[in-house]
Amino acid sequence: MVIFAKNLAMYKVIIRPLLFLIPPETIHNFVNTALKIIFSIPGSRAVAGSIFKVKRKELVRNVAGLEFRNPVGLAAGFDKNGLLYNELSSFGFAFIEVGTVTPKPQPGNKRPRSFRLVKDKALINRMGFNNVGVDKVIERLRRKGNKVIIGGNVGKNSVTANKDAVNDYETCFEKLYNYVDYFVVNVSCPNISNLTELQDIDNLGEILERLVRIRKGKEVYKPVLLKISPDLDNNKLDDIIKICEKMDINGIVCTNTTIEREGLRTHPGKIERIGSGGLSGKPIKDRSTQIIRYINEKTDGRMPIIGVGGIMSPEDAIEKIEAGATLVQIYTGFIYEGPFLVKRINKEILKRFS
Repeated sequence: MVIFAKNLAMYKVIIRPLLFLIPPETIHNFVNTALKIIFSIPGSRAVAGSIFKVKRKELVRNVAGLEFRNPVGLAAGFDKNGLLYNELSSFGFAFIEVGTVTPKPQPGNKRPRSFRLVKDKALINRMGFNNVGVDKVIERLRRKGNKVIIGGNVGKNSVTANKDAVNDYETCFEKLYNYVDYFVVNVSCPNISNLTELQDIDNLGEILERLVRIRKGKEVYKPVLLKISPDLDNNKLDDIIKICEKMDINGIVCTNTTIEREGLRTHPGKIERIGSGGLSGKPIKDRSTQIIRYINEKTDGRMPIIGVGGIMSPEDAIEKIEAGATLVQIYTGFIYEGPFLVKRINKEILKRFS
């Protein structure tokens, strides 16, 4: 615990303030490049693994036919182009979600499009599914060098009308099928115009039915999960639960970012200047946990849930697990709390549940 405390203090007092001097997207790209260079040094991954990984059989989770060596994963968006999954796995993640991947490359929205709310331990982003396209991501996934579980988060191109969206999801699903271990259908990102309309029962049913039908024709069964918005009311959640059970969907990812801005400590003027985008981090922690608990209770624990949203500490992860999450994912917490967060969560899980 003393080592954890010292490293956490070093990150928060020295490293994070330096990183936060640089705009979020710029420093993200810089860190990605730095990690590539560092982990190209022979033996560096083994050293990092010895520092960050917790290997205990009590942490293993079997979900939807997959064996996760621990319950902690990295949420989609951090390694959207499949550049760093091998390197990032050295920090102790049991699974890493690439994407959101679209059929064709797209630049995303105009910069600046990522913003820190330091007082709230939050981010606002309106990236807009910027990615290199499914074919390029596949080239990178072919080079997978370890056993980390890879999730493929799939979406539609911005120029694709909602009435044709099912074809984009099918394209990504077909092309990625042999290269990822599970899929997440993203219809809940607030940064693509009208995308959340695909959460409506008719649109969602068409997409999920198409993907499940394709899966039935495959030799290897791959789990399909649905990522939902924290802004849905209980009636919408009930509809989603019903269709997921009807379509044999293997789990729900709770939740994506929110368009809400209530209760923030950041000055309202700054929030207004930032404008639109999805809010992540500490402010959505409680809403995410509420939805996890609601779905878990409504399904009597039958529906696997990946809990994501506002996990900034081991206690936040435990809260989501106790609410019904089978696995958890971090993103904003990884940025604010540093790379030891994964290990701290796993240590706390062992302490609480072993």
